[in-house]
Amino acid sequence: MTAKILDGNVLSTRLREALRIRTSELTVQGCQPGLAVILVGSDPASQVYVRNKIKACETVGLLSEKYEYPADTRPEVVFHRIAALNNDPSIHGILVQLPLPPQFDADAVLAAISPEKDVDGFHAENVGALMQGQPHFIPCTPYGVMQMLKSENVNLRGAEAVIVGRSNIVGKPMAMLLLGASATVTVCHSQTRDLALHTRRADVLVAAVGRAKMITGDMIKPGATVIDVGINRQADGKLCGDVDFETAKEVAGLITPVPGGVGPMTITMLLTNAIEAAERTIGK
Repeated sequence: MTAKILDGNVLSTRLREALRIRTSELTVQGCQPGLAVILVGSDPASQVYVRNKIKACETVGLLSEKYEYPADTRPEVVFHRIAALNNDPSIHGILVQLPLPPQFDADAVLAAISPEKDVDGFHAENVGALMQGQPHFIPCTPYGVMQMLKSENVNLRGAEAVIVGRSNIVGKPMAMLLLGASATVTVCHSQTRDLALHTRRADVLVAAVGRAKMITGDMIKPGATVIDVGINRQADGKLCGDVDFETAKEVAGLITPVPGGVGPMTITMLLTNAIEAAERTIGK
């Protein structure tokens, strides 16, 4: 058996066509959706991510503003910028690119963003709403994963879902979304005993731990849906996920590649959240 590839690029292209229409409708009503991105420091990966996000904004007609600061910037400078953006009616979404330099308290920075403009879904108020099953903004990567599962009509009701990784950005919100879809959810992490025991019973396996190729084909249930959130750079410079794609594709029923899987969907759902934020401002 060779798994069907769940192509995030193809799905993203289709979804962005619909987003472009929504943006056009808002613009006609005098409300062009706007996203502000704050980047502190010169981390190469962060610069690439920000560049890709801004380019994606342009493809669907979003106004984008980038505020770039050197790594030694004092935190109060960034807090002042966030406060100004919170009060700017032309900006509907605010994103602070992580990680931040060590002089910053990342939690405090994220808490400073207005919950109504927190398109990353990281503010405590939005996290709490997700926990209650009434999300205001869904974190972009888990949101993208759910859209991928929906696109393939993966039946989550009663399914065994196993998540490897418990981060606030992916693992925990992913668990809440899968629970909300009536899956039976197990969250594994660095202290889990016999990881393969859990992964082998997963109908849906989400790998989001940041360790290259740690999930191998012999750890996967035949026919399972495997979602690889990880992105790791190998010694030869090539990118790979947390799943050993070559062995996993011979066992899984559905699998996402790296690159070209979850990554494009994460950016697409960021655009979705920003457009939804704009729609809320005009009561749509």
